[in-house]
Amino acid sequence: MDTEYIDIHCHPSLKPYSKSFKYTPPKRNALDAGRKNSIWHYSPPTVLEKFVNRMVTLTKFTQTDLTALAKAKSKVVIVSLYPFEKHFLSKRLVGWKGLTDLLVNLAASVSQSRIDHVLRHTDYFEDLEDEYSFYLQLHNQVQKLDEVYYTYRLVKNYSEIEANLQCETPNRKIINIVLSIEGGHAFNSGLDMLKDTANPVEIKQNVQEVKNWVHRPLFLTLAHHFYNELCGHARSISIGALKGNQNRGLGTGITPLGFEVIELLLDNTNGRRIPIDVKHMSKDARKSYYGLLDTTYVQENIPVIASHGAANGMRSIVQDDKTDYPERAGQFNDIAINFYDDEFVRIAKSNGIFGIQLDERRIGSPKAIRESKIYFPNKRKQLQKKSVLVWRQIEHVAEVLDSNGLFCWGIQCIGSDFDGIVDPINGFWTAENIKDLGEELLNRAREYLDDNRHKLQSFNQISSEAVVERVLRLNALEFIRRTY
Repeated sequence: MDTEYIDIHCHPSLKPYSKSFKYTPPKRNALDAGRKNSIWHYSPPTVLEKFVNRMVTLTKFTQTDLTALAKAKSKVVIVSLYPFEKHFLSKRLVGWKGLTDLLVNLAASVSQSRIDHVLRHTDYFEDLEDEYSFYLQLHNQVQKLDEVYYTYRLVKNYSEIEANLQCETPNRKIINIVLSIEGGHAFNSGLDMLKDTANPVEIKQNVQEVKNWVHRPLFLTLAHHFYNELCGHARSISIGALKGNQNRGLGTGITPLGFEVIELLLDNTNGRRIPIDVKHMSKDARKSYYGLLDTTYVQENIPVIASHGAANGMRSIVQDDKTDYPERAGQFNDIAINFYDDEFVRIAKSNGIFGIQLDERRIGSPKAIRESKIYFPNKRKQLQKKSVLVWRQIEHVAEVLDSNGLFCWGIQCIGSDFDGIVDPINGFWTAENIKDLGEELLNRAREYLDDNRHKLQSFNQISSEAVVERVLRLNALEFIRRTY
C-alpha cells in the first residue's frame, strides 16, 4: 500500500535556522541545499550517528528537512515555529559559563552563534517572526531532486492544498506547508525565569498580529518547557542539569492573562480562529481549558488538539491513578505530559486530532522500551519490535473510543516531533523511515483485526489497510480540511 504520510508536528527549520546565525547575514534560508542553513539540506544519519543516538540519545542528523520529506513523498506537513526558550541556557552550572550551552548544542544541534543570540535577545515575538520569514524566503522556489522539480508552498487554507495537489505532475511536485506555533511564550512572555515580565497590552497585540498573518497558524501549543505567564506546564525535561529550570509554574493552572490570550485565539471573527493544542499543558491547565470549552464555548465547534503525544494508560485526568487496561497500562509511560483515556474521548467528540510522538522517552514505559531492544543487528527484527510501541498507542485509543460508542480509528495520526529535541524510536529515524513504519503497522493491524474484529462495534470493523491509511494520512488531511 502507499505509505505517504502527513506529519502534524515537526520542526524542519529548527536546525537550519539555528545554523544560519553562523553566517553573514544571519537568518538566511540558503537555496543551495549543500549549505547547512538551507531547509533543503539533507543530512541523514550515518552508522556512527545511529550508534551515538542509541547510546546517549543525541540526534545530530536532520529528520524532516525538505529533501527528506520529498524523498518520503510527503505532500502536506504541519511545521512548528518555535522561538528557542532562554531557560535552556539561563542557569549556568558549576561556575562554567559554557556547560549548559554544550548540553543544549548536543541535544538540539544548534550553533553557538544561535545560543549567543538567544541569550542576548529580549523579544521572543521577533524571533517567531524571523522563523516565519525563514520559510517565506524559499516559498515556491524550485529544487531539483532526482530529476524531479520540487517546491514547497506555505498555504493559507485547505483550498490552496487542494489546488496544489491538482496541479502536480510526475516531474513537478509541491510540498504544502501549514504553520503552527509551539509555546505561548512566542507572544513575548516568560523571558525571566524568576519573575513575570509580560506586558499584557503587547502580548495581546502580538496575538492579533499572528491572527492577521497571511499564513495563519492552524493551531498553537499554549505551553512548552518553561513557565510563560499564561499557563502551567507539565514536566518535560529529564536532564538533571536543566530540570530545575522548569520548576517555576510547574503543574499550575491558567493565569488571568492566559485566559485573555485564549479568548483572543478562539475568537472566530472573519474565520481567523487559532485553536489550542493542549500538549505540554499541566493537568490543572488542561482541566481549566476543558472547563472553558464546556461552558463559555459549549455551543461552538472547537477541536481539541494533542499534536504530539502518547497515552499513559490511566482512566482520566481526574482519576489519574486508575486504569481500565491494567496489562496495557504497564507498557505506557505514566507521566502527566502524556494523555488520559477521557482526553481521547474528548478529542474524538470535538472532531480533534491526536498526533503520536515518535519519541522513545514518551511512547513507552522503561520496561516496554527495554523489551523492544534487539542486541544483534537485524533491521527487520528491529522494525517489527519497535513498531509495536506505535501500534499499542493506536490500538489503545481505538479500544477506548470503541468502548464509548465512537468511531475508533479517526483521531490517530503522526505527530513525530522530528527535528525537535527528541530521542527517535530506533529504526524510525527520519521521515524516510515512515514507509517502514507503515508497512509494519499494516502487519500489526492485520494481526489485531484478525483476533479482535468481532469485539469492535460494527462501524469500527474496517480493513487493516484503511486503518493504516487513516493513521498515516487521511485523519490529518480531514482534520486540516475541517479546521483550515
